Amino acid sequence: MTTQHGPRVARRGRARILLETTAGLALVGLTIAGCAGQGAGGGDDTDADGKIVLDFWNGFTGPDGPALQQVVDDFNASQDNIEVKTNIMPWDTLYQKVLTSVASDGGPDIIAMSASRIPQFADEGLFMPVDDYYENADNDSAALAEAAVEASIYDGQNYGVPVNYAPMMMYYNKDLFTAAGLDPEAPPATWDEFAAMVPQLSKDENGDGKPEQYAIALADHETVPIFPSLLWGTGGGIVSEDGSTSTLGDPETIEALEFWVSLVTEQQASPIGLSGADADKLFQTGKAAIEIVGPWMTTGFDEAGLNYGLAKPFAGPSDDAVLADVVSMGVPSNASEDVKNAAYEFFAFWNSPEGQITWANGSGFPPTRADVADQVTESPYPAIFGAPDVADSARVLMPGIAAGGPILETVFTPALQRALNGEGTVADIFSEASAQVQAELDK
Repeated sequence: MTTQHGPRVARRGRARILLETTAGLALVGLTIAGCAGQGAGGGDDTDADGKIVLDFWNGFTGPDGPALQQVVDDFNASQDNIEVKTNIMPWDTLYQKVLTSVASDGGPDIIAMSASRIPQFADEGLFMPVDDYYENADNDSAALAEAAVEASIYDGQNYGVPVNYAPMMMYYNKDLFTAAGLDPEAPPATWDEFAAMVPQLSKDENGDGKPEQYAIALADHETVPIFPSLLWGTGGGIVSEDGSTSTLGDPETIEALEFWVSLVTEQQASPIGLSGADADKLFQTGKAAIEIVGPWMTTGFDEAGLNYGLAKPFAGPSDDAVLADVVSMGVPSNASEDVKNAAYEFFAFWNSPEGQITWANGSGFPPTRADVADQVTESPYPAIFGAPDVADSARVLMPGIAAGGPILETVFTPALQRALNGEGTVADIFSEASAQVQAELDK
């Protein structure tokens, strides 16, 4: 990765111009969101009792939301000087609002987001480095999973503290496997094994070309980037390991894309056009036999009464890499010293043994610190998602790359949707997209 300070300052300047020209709109949006008067910049960050009030933006709208709220409530009850108020919204809404809200006086004080997106906003100068948090031994950061900590590093500085770290797992519906004549205790371990099962698991009973049941619910937009992570299975990917070169047009990448696009378009392994929420619903309603997703869905699938199993996702021909999801908390760059210190107190509580035991038991996520794993006894899922063989294969997508978010949103996802809709060959579409990725990296 070759990020120069000059371009970063220039982009920061453009961001400031955008903020000035949209100030009125941003203020309206923040008032509607109930955030006015509690911003990081110059607003009133204390309540009538003199507490510092921290507005915590996050996207935990799913079944893991109550567990997050419980840790927040426990923190608020643990002392008298700080109150954290959660402002929960869909992740895509949060990302859209961050640019105009973070630098305003009425913006959030803490923001949780995918660690892969933090470099984009750090590059704009909107987040402050938090290296001093890690340097304070009282925060016990040495106990945290190294990969979770490193996921938010950009340009030599760390801009986030982990909320969670979890590899994606393969959920499979045992009843659908049994009905298809497949062993419900033997999910596919490789791409080829899965491909062989597709004709038995995707069922078009009335022959109208629209299966009533699909082999897999594979989202192609507004989702955890499962599809991009499949490129690792052949040794491909979107960018090189150092983040300097596009690899989207490499033969290994094209091989993976052709395999999966063919399974979806020709074998009808999955519907086309699924969002992440659509994929969750398809699996939850028993209309898809497999979904690759994180531990946040265990509660929802349990409540739906599904008879499902969990396994490591099927391995590609040359790599068994598994996507790791990391969400980190950051502090806006214009936060006052009091707000920053208060946020640090919350970060330390979140990642404390008490906070992580509560979080893991309630959410199904493995704790961010291994030293409490044996104390997580109310949920079986943290041990499954934190299993050594899964953790050893876990990788974060495009860590430390400022253009990572735009590349996924404006290049990869549109190219994938064109390929799935038959608007050209995979090789042609992604060779063109590769040039676009390189242009983003070179900015």
